[in-house]
Amino acid sequence: MASYEIEIILNRQLADCLSIPVFITDISGNLIFYNEPAEEILGTRFGETGEMKVETWSTIFKPLDEKRKPLPPEGLPLVKTLQDQHPHHKVFWIENLKGKLEKISVTSYPIIGRMGKFLGGVAIFWETKDT
Repeated sequence: MASYEIEIILNRQLADCLSIPVFITDISGNLIFYNEPAEEILGTRFGETGEMKVETWSTIFKPLDEKRKPLPPEGLPLVKTLQDQHPHHKVFWIENLKGKLEKISVTSYPIIGRMGKFLGGVAIFWETKDT
């Protein structure tokens, strides 16, 4: 694992203790970590995928809009957060690595370190029951 700022390390430690799925990236959008609850929704363990570039993770889990058509990476909350350093939220579908469709609600927020330095982004997400 690469060397990361303390705020990234603390977010990872927090994610490891939460029962809600969490996904963490650096400022370039590279996937740093996702926790065990996220593994269930994404259809694979972090230990199997490891760190990934944004171009990979933003398409490998196949994000889909409400009509189940491909959702471009720039439409994802975490990608928006990485671009503008603000929180974002969206409900959309993903096709996970096991081919299962999951409707998820995603909220992303920036990791801002000491002295206001932007360090990365976090997405928390959960299954949304289709009503």
